[in-house]
Amino acid sequence: MVKNINLVITDIDGVWTDGGMYYSEEGVEIKKFNTRDGMGVERLRNNNIETIICTSENTNIVKNRAKKLKIKNCFLGIKDKGTFLENFFKKEKIDKKTVAYIGDDLNDLEIITKVGFSACPNDAIELIKTKVDYICENMGGKGAFREFAELILEYKNGKTN
Repeated sequence: MVKNINLVITDIDGVWTDGGMYYSEEGVEIKKFNTRDGMGVERLRNNNIETIICTSENTNIVKNRAKKLKIKNCFLGIKDKGTFLENFFKKEKIDKKTVAYIGDDLNDLEIITKVGFSACPNDAIELIKTKVDYICENMGGKGAFREFAELILEYKNGKTN
């Protein structure tokens, strides 16, 4: 099942970040990303696996991170991820079994149960942990996405049964 993955979709807050919302005195929002997750995107791309961001947040911070990592599809402000991604799969003729997804909260639940391989950071909510195929050892913002990417690459390269 994991060997057939050719698309990885990721949530951002709680996966690439620790889920915190940081604001300066002036009200400027700041997010901290883990550089290792960026390398995970690059490693996936080098193995012909595209990464897509799908987040309910709608900030330039995420858009800028996606641009820096050369992620072509960055979907912001998506409140109903399940319906949005179902429509995306249909429009792009994507077989859900070839998709991996990583998320951490209730708005990720519907899509987690429909893709070929799913995961969550170690600090995801308990309900998500009961539904995913893999619970990362790392927490959100601490390399969970990179761990997920490396696991997919291990399966694809035949290093894991």
